[in-house]
Amino acid sequence: MSLFVLAETPAGYGLFKAADKKLLKRDELTSGPTSSEKINEMLKLKKFAKFDSSAVAVEEASGLKEGKVPPILATLLQEMKDEKKASLIVADLKLGNAIGKLPDLDIKAVCDAATMDLFRAVRENLSSLIPGLEEETIGRMALGLSHSISRHKLKFSADKVDAMVIQAIKLLDDLDKELNVYAMRTKEWYGWHFPELAKILNDNLAYARLVLAAGMRENIAECDLSEILPEELEAAVKTAAEISMGTEITQEDLDNIQLLARQVITYSDYRTQLSSYLETRMRALAPNLTSLVGTLVGARLIAHSGSILNLAKSPGSTIQILGAEKALFRALKTKHDTPKYGIIYHSSLVGQATGKNKGKIARSLAAKTALGLRVDALHEFEDGADEEERGMLGLTSRIKLENLLRKLEGKPLLPRGANIAPDGSLTAPAQFTLNEVRKYNADADGIADASEVNGKSKKDKKEKKKDKKPLIQEVEMVDADGAEADSDEDMADGGENGAPPRSPTISSVSDDTDGERPTDKAARKAQKARRKEREARRQKKAEQDEKRAAAAAAAAAENASKKAEATPSKKAAATPSKLTEDDYERLAAAAGVSVTKFKRKFERGDVELNSDGSPVVHSKKELKKLRKAEASGDTPSKAAATDGGKKKRKLEDGEDETPKKEKKSKKKRQSLDA
Repeated sequence: MSLFVLAETPAGYGLFKAADKKLLKRDELTSGPTSSEKINEMLKLKKFAKFDSSAVAVEEASGLKEGKVPPILATLLQEMKDEKKASLIVADLKLGNAIGKLPDLDIKAVCDAATMDLFRAVRENLSSLIPGLEEETIGRMALGLSHSISRHKLKFSADKVDAMVIQAIKLLDDLDKELNVYAMRTKEWYGWHFPELAKILNDNLAYARLVLAAGMRENIAECDLSEILPEELEAAVKTAAEISMGTEITQEDLDNIQLLARQVITYSDYRTQLSSYLETRMRALAPNLTSLVGTLVGARLIAHSGSILNLAKSPGSTIQILGAEKALFRALKTKHDTPKYGIIYHSSLVGQATGKNKGKIARSLAAKTALGLRVDALHEFEDGADEEERGMLGLTSRIKLENLLRKLEGKPLLPRGANIAPDGSLTAPAQFTLNEVRKYNADADGIADASEVNGKSKKDKKEKKKDKKPLIQEVEMVDADGAEADSDEDMADGGENGAPPRSPTISSVSDDTDGERPTDKAARKAQKARRKEREARRQKKAEQDEKRAAAAAAAAAENASKKAEATPSKKAAATPSKLTEDDYERLAAAAGVSVTKFKRKFERGDVELNSDGSPVVHSKKELKKLRKAEASGDTPSKAAATDGGKKKRKLEDGEDETPKKEKKSKKKRQSLDA
C-alpha cells in the first residue's frame, strides 16, 4: 500500500511519494517548522505536470474550486494506475471525493486535520522539493494567477445581472430624493416672484417646464402654454399672473432659477429612462418575482439580500419580514408581537387587502415568492424559452393569491382566463359578446288614422278587453236569503248616508259558478234569467230598506224632539250641510281622527255636532244597534249609543255609585266580622 501527496502550485501539479506509510502520524509535522532536509527525506517527487500558459492555469484552478478533476490532473493521476490500494493526500475534500469516483483508478483520497500540517510544510519548502522552481518566481506566478481568476469570476459570474439591478434600484431611490429636493427648492425660489402658481400647479415637472418657457410672470399672458398645461389650467395661470402679489426679481435671479428648473427636467427624464431599464432587467432576471410583487419591490428585495441567489436561499418567513429587522429584534427584546411584513408591504396584493387580511396575504405572498425565486435563480431553461414560459409559475401563483384575497374580502372570484399585465396589474379576459341589431320598424313611418297605431285600432283593443276573463268570478251562493240580505243591508246603509256603496264581495256575487264563459244559447238564456231574478230581488229588497229607513228616521225625529223638550241643554246642534277645509281640520282634531276619515264619516252622516260645537263620531256597529232599536220600538239616546258598547248595571232610585275600593274594603270588614 503506497502513500502519495498531491501538491497544487501556480506552475503546475506535483505528485510526491511518501517514504513512510505512517507519515501523517509522525510528531515532526505537528511539533513546529519542518526543515527542507527532513521534508525531502519524507517526500520524493515522482512527477511534475507544468501549466503551458496562464489561461490553462486559470481553467485548472477554476475546475479545482468547483470540485472537479481538470484534464491535466486526470492525466497526472494515470501515473498511479499501476499502484494497488494507493492512498492520495489532497488539500481539498471535494477534490478528494471527485478523485475517488474516477472509474479507472483505485485511489483512496485522504483529507483530515493532519494533512493541513503536511501541506503547510510542503508550501514552506516548495523550492527545495521541486528543482528549478525559485521562491520569487512562485510568488509572481501566484499573484498573476489570482488576478486572472478574479477577472474570470467577474466575466462569467452568474450574479453580474444582480449587480446591475441592485445599482439601478439604489440610484432610482436616490434620484427620487434629489428630485423632491430640487422641485421644492424651485417652487420656493420662484414662489417669491409668482406665489400663486404653486397652488394652481401640483405637478413638479409641469412647474419646471412653465418656469423655463415663460420666465417672468409678465410674459405668461403672452406665452403659449398649450403644450405644457391643459386649457383650464392655462387660463387660471394667466389670470393669476395678472393679479399676482409676488416681488420683482432681476434677470440674473431668473437665470439661476431656470438652471435649477432645467436640472429638475433632466433628472425627471433620466428617472423615466432608468425605470424602464430596471423593468427590462427584472423581467429578464426574475420574471416570477416580478409577476408576484412587481418591479420595484422585487428589485428592493434583491438589493436588500445582496443577490438573487441569497434571496432564493431564504425561506418565505424571512422574505416576509425583510426590511423590518429593527422592528423584529425590538419585538423579540421587549416580548411584543413581531412584525407581519417588511418591504413586501409595498406590493399591490398587500395594499389591496384590508385590516387583518394584510398579514394573511403577506404570509401567502411570501411563500409563493420563495418558490418563484428558486425557479428564477436555479432552474435552467432552454435557450429558446420565452419570457412567458419562464414566468408561468409567477402568473399562476398571482391568480391564486388574487382569488384568495377576494375570498377573504368576500368578493367574487376571478373569471377563467385572467392574466397579469407587464406592470403586475391584473387583466380580465376579453369576452366575446354578440349584440342583437335593432331592426327598422317600417310600420312607424306613417299613421293612416289617428285611432290606429301600428295597424291596431281602438275597437280591436276594446274587443280584446271584453274577451278577457274577469279577475273575480261571480259565484252564486246557496243561502241567498241570509248572506245576500246582509250584503244588501251593508250596501243600503252606505247608500243612505250619501257614500257610494261598497264593492260586492265574492260571497255576494253570483255569476257563473264554474268560472267558464257560456258558449251555447241555452246557457246564455239561463244566465239572463238568473240575472233578471237577482235584479227583481234587489229592487224588492231596496224598497223594503227604504221603508225601514223612513220609519227609523221618523221615530228618531220624534225621540229627538221629546228629548229636546225634556233636556234642552243637551240638544244636539243641527249639522251643517257644508264645511270649509279649516272646519274639517278643526273638527277632525277634536274628534281624534284624520281629516280624510272625518270627511268620509261626515258625508255618510255618521257625525253629529253638539250644542257646544264638539263633534261626535258614530261607528258602524253603533249605527246598526241604533237602527235595530228604533225598528223594535225602543228609543235609546245617542249618548247611550256612543258608550263604546259597554254594558253597565242600571242604578235604582236612591242608590249611589260606590267606588270599587270601598266595595272591597266593605267585603273585607264583613268577612272579618263573620
